[in-house]
Amino acid sequence: MIDWRLLERKLAEQLQLPLAGAKSTPLAGGDINLAFRLDCGSQRFFVKLNRADRESMFAAEREGLEALRSSQSVRVPEVYLTGNDGEHSYIVMEYIELGGVPDHNRLAQALAALHACLQSRFGFHGDNYIGSTPQVNRPTTDWVAFWREQRLGFQLELARRNGIAAKLIDRGLRLAGSLPQFFITYQPRASLLHGDLWSGNWGFDNVGHPVVYDPACYYGDHEADLAMMELFGSAGTQFFARYRECFPTDAGYAERRDLYNLYHLLNHANLFGGGYAGQALKVTDRLLAYIN
Repeated sequence: MIDWRLLERKLAEQLQLPLAGAKSTPLAGGDINLAFRLDCGSQRFFVKLNRADRESMFAAEREGLEALRSSQSVRVPEVYLTGNDGEHSYIVMEYIELGGVPDHNRLAQALAALHACLQSRFGFHGDNYIGSTPQVNRPTTDWVAFWREQRLGFQLELARRNGIAAKLIDRGLRLAGSLPQFFITYQPRASLLHGDLWSGNWGFDNVGHPVVYDPACYYGDHEADLAMMELFGSAGTQFFARYRECFPTDAGYAERRDLYNLYHLLNHANLFGGGYAGQALKVTDRLLAYIN
């Protein structure tokens, strides 16, 4: 296990804090990293650990969190340290107590404000990760090509290497070649996205402010974030109604929702196996039916 006293000394130096004796408490949740609350006197921090060779994953997470913070739209934990001690990589950030009364209207307004942060190209200033899978973010002005090559195509190639059923890969490639049909009357703008906004990556602090964390940021279609909020859990009808008052979705969202969530289903199939490949095949067949 990591040397908590060494980490406390680094924090004390970074934040000009007195040394008070570090105490770590394991936290539940997460399939990729180990999570801890670190108490240093009256100060509390949230710490994630992984192997030393995963340091780039935490560096990318820090960049994503800082991009979200710069939008000034939603509460995001502040990052204090990333690095490794030779055996473990780590990220140390603000500890935010969750569990306040949910305010889905406020969450909707915050997310719409985030998505109102626009730029001219899709992608991001660097590649990052979706879970522990590399996520390519080469900037481009062509959203269809971005989704075909850097999202679906990337995951389908991983699936091929992982030995996932050939019929899923073949049908997925056929779908990828037909993507323009989902955008005949719709031209997405390049919004700042959280990128992995399932129900485990957002919540409310103890006074009810919306909080988001564990991002996989890039600039893309705002509907991609909304779609993920319907995949593993849901923010509910009140959230979506209020969001659409602030930032409307376009006709065809129901089909594009499946298209965007297929990326996450493929990623879960590549990461965890199980029934995710079957789910991805069902969604692929449903999307192919729209264009046949």
